[in-house]
Amino acid sequence: MIDFEKLRQLYKFGKNLSRHDARELFDSAQSKTFQKKQIIMSQGSMKNEVFLVKKGLVRQYCITEQGEDITFRLIPENFVFANLNLLLFDQPSEYFYEALETTNTYSLNYHSLQKILKRNIKLQANRVFFWQKMMKQMHRRIESFVLLTPEQRYLKFIKDHPELDQRVPNKYIASVLGITPVSLSRIRGRIAKPQ
Repeated sequence: MIDFEKLRQLYKFGKNLSRHDARELFDSAQSKTFQKKQIIMSQGSMKNEVFLVKKGLVRQYCITEQGEDITFRLIPENFVFANLNLLLFDQPSEYFYEALETTNTYSLNYHSLQKILKRNIKLQANRVFFWQKMMKQMHRRIESFVLLTPEQRYLKFIKDHPELDQRVPNKYIASVLGITPVSLSRIRGRIAKPQ
C-alpha cells in the first residue's frame, strides 16, 4: 500500500497537494507485479513508463563492456524510477531494472503523466519539487564518493535505508557503495567491534 505521507516527505510535495489530487495519478496508473529476478526494463530500452514501487525492491544496474555487473541503485517501497535517459534526452536506458523480490508497482506512461500534470495545477507545481529531489539525490551520491570514506558511505547507506541491509545481497550493497564485498565485510567487522 502506498504511504501518501511518506511520498510527501520523500519528494517534498507541497502541503496544498491533497490525496484527491494524487488519486488522479493513481487512478490513471496500471498496477503491475514483477516476480523475483524478473527484468522490468532492459539496458537499451525505450520504455517511457514511470514506476512507483508499492511493495518490493528493484535493483538498477548495468553491464559494462568488460562484462562487469555494477549495481547503481536500490529502489525500495514508495520510491519512483524511470528511464531518465529517455525522458530527459530521448535516448535508450543505460540500465537494467530488476525485481529483487516480488514487486508490486504503479506504472504510468510518461506522456499520460504529462497530460494529467497539465490539467492539475497543484500536481504541475509539485513537479518542480520532484525533479529537485531527484537532482539532489544524484548530487549527494556524487558528493559521497568524493567526500566520504567507504565506511562513512556504508554508515550513511544504513542510516538512509536501514531495512535494506537484511533484504539485499552483500554484493549489491558493496557495488552501490563502490567497494568490494570483502571490503564491506571488513567495514561491518570494524563497526561491530566494541570500541
